[in-house]
Amino acid sequence: MELRQIQYFIEVAKLEHVTEASYALHVSQSAVSRQIFKLEAELGVDLFVHEGRKVKLTPIGRLFLKHMEQLMSVIEHSKQEISEYLDPERGIVRIGFPSSLASQLIPRVVTLFRERYPAVHFHLQHGSYKELVEWVIGGELNLAVMGPVPTNEQQVRSTILFEENFVALLPASHKLAQSKSVLLNDLKEDLFVLFPEGFILRDLVVEACAKVGFKPRVTFEGDDLDAIKGLVSAGLGLTLLPEIALGEHIPSSIVAVPIAGPQVKRDVGVIVPVNRELPPTERLFFDFLQQIGAEWTPVD
Repeated sequence: MELRQIQYFIEVAKLEHVTEASYALHVSQSAVSRQIFKLEAELGVDLFVHEGRKVKLTPIGRLFLKHMEQLMSVIEHSKQEISEYLDPERGIVRIGFPSSLASQLIPRVVTLFRERYPAVHFHLQHGSYKELVEWVIGGELNLAVMGPVPTNEQQVRSTILFEENFVALLPASHKLAQSKSVLLNDLKEDLFVLFPEGFILRDLVVEACAKVGFKPRVTFEGDDLDAIKGLVSAGLGLTLLPEIALGEHIPSSIVAVPIAGPQVKRDVGVIVPVNRELPPTERLFFDFLQQIGAEWTPVD
């Protein structure tokens, strides 16, 4: 079995057409057909059935495709690692992050890193708190920046970079909108707009309110930061959000007011797998995160 045969097989399986696969591979149709025939002869099974001008995978062909795609992924990953070992400053960083860090933190740190290492490429993956942890454990990613970092997950190692405060995001018409700060207990009679249950930012807000003796009355939920801000802007409730999640531009219909007490905080950090070494370029980025993390957001 040759690597060329596997590449031809995957392309034909994807396009379901030998001629179109030959165009994509920049080889003749006869060359593709010949390699597929040799592959099927070696395996002793039919990988495709013909349906008019198209081809379809047989059941065993679909199973074989799954394994071959995994094999090609391993080969590409190995080639990347070799390339990075030869020159870590020209590799790829794959990093995951939640929506609350998407508008300011991630663009900022990527920009700073590329100023130092301009040849490094980034693959950025947005995901929920649970997805980020699962991706790092499962190997889809080696790095995820998140807040807060998990403390009881044995398959990842967490490094805290900094802490940040939550602020109260109020409609401009709210009676406390002109205040320099608010107490969390001042908001106990208000209606809240929060993320749905299961979201870590909701859990942090609910836990903070419970510590001062009340349960927030949630009238609207949204799984998107812009949706939550829009609901607050419409006067349908208030919310508590980390400072970084606010973004640089807040509409005039919304006011961000610091919480004087008790302060609501979260740590922001990076998680990496316990059982895998970081590739050289991602190790370079991980070290960079730790070097400049304390400079991003001061701890009050």
